[in-house]
Order: sequence, then C-alpha cells, then structure tokens
Amino acid sequence: MHHLTPQDAATDYTQLPGYKNRWWGLFFICVSLLVIAIDNTILNVALPSISRDLEASASDLQWIIDAYALVFAALLLTMGTLGDRFGRKPALQIGLAWFAVGSLAAALSSSTEMLIGSRAFLGAGAAIIMPATLSLITSTFPPHERSQAIAMWAAVFGLGVGIGPVAGGWLIERYEWNAVFFVNLPVIVFALIGGQMLLTNSKDEAAPQIDIPGVLLSIPGLFALVYGIIKAGETSWTDGTVIASFAVSAILLGIFAIWESRSKNAMLPLELFRNMSFTGANTAVALVMFSMFGSVFFLSQYFQSVHGYSPFDAGLRVVPMAFVLTIAAALSAQVAKRIGTKYTVALGIFIAGMGMLFMSQMYDVETPYSTILLGMAILGAGMGTAMSPATDSIMGSVPPSKAGVGSAMNDTTRELGGAMGVAVLGTVMNTAYLNGVDGLGAQFQLPSTAVEAIESSIQGAHAVAEGFAASGAPGAAQVSQAIIDAANQAFVSGMSEAMFVASLVMVGASILVLFILPNRVRSYDEMSVEAEQPEGIRAKPVPAIGD
Repeated sequence: MHHLTPQDAATDYTQLPGYKNRWWGLFFICVSLLVIAIDNTILNVALPSISRDLEASASDLQWIIDAYALVFAALLLTMGTLGDRFGRKPALQIGLAWFAVGSLAAALSSSTEMLIGSRAFLGAGAAIIMPATLSLITSTFPPHERSQAIAMWAAVFGLGVGIGPVAGGWLIERYEWNAVFFVNLPVIVFALIGGQMLLTNSKDEAAPQIDIPGVLLSIPGLFALVYGIIKAGETSWTDGTVIASFAVSAILLGIFAIWESRSKNAMLPLELFRNMSFTGANTAVALVMFSMFGSVFFLSQYFQSVHGYSPFDAGLRVVPMAFVLTIAAALSAQVAKRIGTKYTVALGIFIAGMGMLFMSQMYDVETPYSTILLGMAILGAGMGTAMSPATDSIMGSVPPSKAGVGSAMNDTTRELGGAMGVAVLGTVMNTAYLNGVDGLGAQFQLPSTAVEAIESSIQGAHAVAEGFAASGAPGAAQVSQAIIDAANQAFVSGMSEAMFVASLVMVGASILVLFILPNRVRSYDEMSVEAEQPEGIRAKPVPAIGD
C-alpha cells in the first residue's frame, strides 16, 4: 500500500515563493471560484427563456441542468489528483480557459443538444477549477492562517450561490438567455490575468504514477451514483433505471475501494479515512449540503410560483440569506479558534436545523416576507458557521502533497450531499403535493392532459388555471382560482414537510458531529506518528479547548 509522506510540519511557508503575495493570490482564487458558484444557480432563471427559444421539453431542461452536475461530480477526484501531480496553478489556468470555451459554446448554442453538450463540457472545466482553488490555498498559507483563508473561500462560494439568481434575473430581463453564459467571459479573463501574475505553482514532488485503474473505476462509478440519485428525484427510488444505476455504482466503487487499498499508486489513499478530522468533516459537509440544496431548491419556486415574484425579484429576496451566510463563514474561523472545530461545526449545523424547523412551521401561502426573511437568516447563519471549519478540518488533515485529493473529496461530498438532498427532499415534497391536488380532476371534470399537468408541478397547475381563465367559459374564473389555491396550498404543505425532514437530518448531523469530529484538527503527520508508535506508549495529543 502506498503511504503518504508527512510534510506539513517540515514546511517553512515564509520561504515559499507565493508567501509574499498570498492574500492577493487568494483574491484571484476567489474570483475563479465565484465563476463556478454563480454558474450553479444563474442558469435556473433562464430555463423558461431557453425552453421558448430552443423549443426544449421539460426533459431537455432537466438534462441542461444535470449534464453539468453529472460530469462535475464524476471528474472531481481525478482532476484533483492530476492537479497534485502536474501542478495546481496550471490546473486552475487550464480549467478557467476550458470554462471560457464552454461558456462561449453554451452562449452560441442553437439547439438543445448543443447546449446540453456545452453544459457537460462546462462541468469538466469546473471539476478542474474547484479542487485547484482549495489546494492552492492549502499549499500557500501556513496552518495558523489557513483557517481564515478557507473561511474567505467558503464565504465567496456562499455569496456566489446567492447572487447567481439575481444576476441571472437581471440579465434575462434585459438581454437574451445566452447572456448568462457570456457574462462568464470577462470574469474569467480577469481571473486568468491576475492568477498568472500572482499565483505560485505547487505540486506533489513525490507524486506516484497515475492510477489508471482508479481513474477508470471512479469516473463511471461516481457518474452512475449521481445519475441514480438525480433520476430517483425525477421518477421514484424503485424505478428500474435508478436501481440499475445504484447497482453499477456499488460494483464499480466497491472494486475501486479494494483496488485503492492495495495499490501503491492509489489516487485516493484510504488511510486518510482513519483520521476523523477528514472522515467526520466530510460527513458533516455532505449532510449540510443535503439540507441546504434541497431547501434552497424549494425557496425559489415558493417565491415565484406561490408569491408571484419575477425571477429577478425572487432572486433579490434570497440575497439576504447569502449575505448572512457569507458574513458567518468569514467569522467562523475566529469562532473555531475560541471553542474548537467540533463545537463550531455542531453549533452551526444545529442553528441551521433550527432555521429549517422554523421555516417548516411558519411558512404558508400568505406568510409575509419579514417572517420568511427571519427563517432564511437563521439558516444562512448556521450554514456559514458550519461549512468553513468543516472544510478547514478536511484540508488540515491531509498533507500538502495531497491537497488536490483532499479538496476533491470535499467537493465530491458537497455534490453528492446536494444531489441527495434535492432527490430525497424532492420526493417528500412531491408526495405531499400529489396528495394535495388529488381529486381536482374529478371535482372539476378536467381532461386527463390537464390532470397530468397539474400533478407534474405547481407551474403546470398554474398554466392549466391560466388556460381556464382565458377561455372565458361560465365559471372559468372560479375554477381557475380554485386550482391555483389548491396547488399553492399543496406545494406549501409539501415544502413544509420536506423542510421538517431536513431539520431532523440537521439536528441528527449536529449530534453525530459531537461524537465523531475531533475538536482540534488532527494533521496527517500526527496520525502517522501515532501509527508508528508501539501500543501502550502512544502519545496522546494535547486537547484543545473543550476537547
């Protein structure tokens, strides 16, 4: 089995070439990250325009979203490993250039097939960029500054996710849908120039040979896993395609784990998982993203469909949550220094869980925005507090030589947790929604096509209602309003149930973190020293505050 080489303690960061410009370098790393973070959410508001212009079906629109997520999640681990081997700065620059080409292709797409292909291409570019950003921070900043730098990284990611819908809404109201892709180009050029001038390359000087079997097993294994999760959210967990995807994933990832445990050139050294600073924090990240992605997915629909806001106005109303998340993430490093990593992460997850619980009980069809805002603020404060110390724990527990692998694992667990959240919470919500609109067809003697549209989504129900209102038939206005009221109430009931489930997951996650996450980040060096000492004389680490 390939053993990692402890390096952190021996590294004199003040003598590294990039030390002098590290904070300016962090600025351009964050600009690079911002492109990906915004791209995650900016496209959602453009989907109606894309549907009209390219005559895209609901299935086409789903693939435009999913193609990016599938390729991104499948390639992260491989791209992180390649960045460690060949250099993180070149990886970042190549990834940005790749993303620019993909953005241009997406903007110029004249068919849904071309747009789906461009989005898959963009997913590969994002998979190159994201591990490079975090691993460059880890290899440039000394341990005592790293937590603050990672806190800024997490804050920018949260900010990007929040301003994406606003930027998208603003662009859509003024330009065509392809503006959401064109806007990436000047930002990427800025990041490329600044990164070239101020970032210093780093890589694993003792990198093993490329783990070809690991690559060939991990990419299709992760692809099948994420595809199964996404498909389950669209259809059902017992769908034949979903079961087949999970079966293929289990076989491939199982063989991958066996191979990695025996290979001297393992791309993901399994000994990393012995350190609970790594495994516990990855678990926490996955569970936080499970609840966050699932809940935010509902909020934009709640604002637009139930409250009737435009995409831009709906995006504006989510910005305060992103702002609170950003502030909390930036301050979380100082909190972690005072009370320790474990208690900061657990506290953040618990606060987020209380935010979810509040939202599940207080949100209704007529809920005023001030009440909605309070719930979002609590949720944002909790998520911001938890995310960056958890990320710092992951990155602090891997040696600098494997920073790309550590970053890729952090990003992969984010994607898997988020996809699972949308799928599981979406299923909870959809079940309640269907129960709420059940019987409308019989009550108003609706044709089967109208019933199918109502059951497909709240947007479909509103479209049916608008059709009735426009028909001018006797009593059409009353029927139209009854369908809208029933669909809105069904959606809110489903959203409340899903958020209640998410709150339970978050509270459970906060308790789990207290049991499994060390309060002080345990570096790979410490784990290696302990493993080499004879049983009975192993030195116990000095506990941090509260340990």
